[in-house]
Amino acid sequence: MAIEKTSSETESPGAAIRDMVVLLDTGPSTVRGAEGAGLGPAPALALDLAARLGAHVEAVALAVDPIVPGFVVAPLPIEVIEQARAQAIDAAKAATTRFGDAATARGVASEARVAEILMGGAPDGFVASCRTTDLVVIGQDDPDHPEPMRETMIESALFEGGAPVLLVPYVDKGPLALERVTIAWDGGRAAARAVHAALPFLARADKISVLMIGKASSMPGEPGADIATWLSRHGLDVVVETMEAPEISVADALLDHAADKSIDLLVMGGYGHSRVREFLLGGATRGILASMTIPVLMAH
Repeated sequence: MAIEKTSSETESPGAAIRDMVVLLDTGPSTVRGAEGAGLGPAPALALDLAARLGAHVEAVALAVDPIVPGFVVAPLPIEVIEQARAQAIDAAKAATTRFGDAATARGVASEARVAEILMGGAPDGFVASCRTTDLVVIGQDDPDHPEPMRETMIESALFEGGAPVLLVPYVDKGPLALERVTIAWDGGRAAARAVHAALPFLARADKISVLMIGKASSMPGEPGADIATWLSRHGLDVVVETMEAPEISVADALLDHAADKSIDLLVMGGYGHSRVREFLLGGATRGILASMTIPVLMAH
């Protein structure tokens, strides 16, 4: 479904999505027709979304130095390391070229760059870009073709970046549809930030549901009345649904609900705990990242 601009976007430019950062896929990727040829699902979705919203896109391709496993006793020859490094840089450059060509074909304003990460170092340059943008788009890691540091990049963008993160499943679903959107609501800070970030998407959705699971469904007062009232003042019609604490994980319950209701986008808070610079994702967040089948908008 095409996303149409609304008068509310014109009246509230601060809420509009004008700038995006997307992490490019550098490995084997899904081919999506002439305009998205050679792009993975996340870059292709970001490009399509930018074309419809008139947004600028900064595309980043990682070139990660080879990381030698700890069990390897003998050091790798320097020429082997240099060859692997050169291959990583070449793959990243090829990804930026593919994206730039596709962006030009769609008439999307963009820039693309290679970010080299040395020996598993911190992705500081990428995180800095995530702090001065409206939306970060990252693809779920493909277990058949895992990319170096993909989970680290997702965690860093979510917990250090500041901008909301749109996570895209590695199974290609095509352009982002917004006919049905579900908000996972527990009344907490992370969930509230996610809903604030989702307002530009919610304004274009046909059907919006607020799902409260377990303890969230037994909050004082009418469950979900607070968020439903708030969103109604934005001119949004919301249906509140409650679910008893499931026997399965919260992540599986959310994804089962999304499948049963043919949900196009899930909005939820990203939960985790910081240990120095090592992030430990909360159970629901990690479960969604591992098993997601639809795009998920997260904020922390």
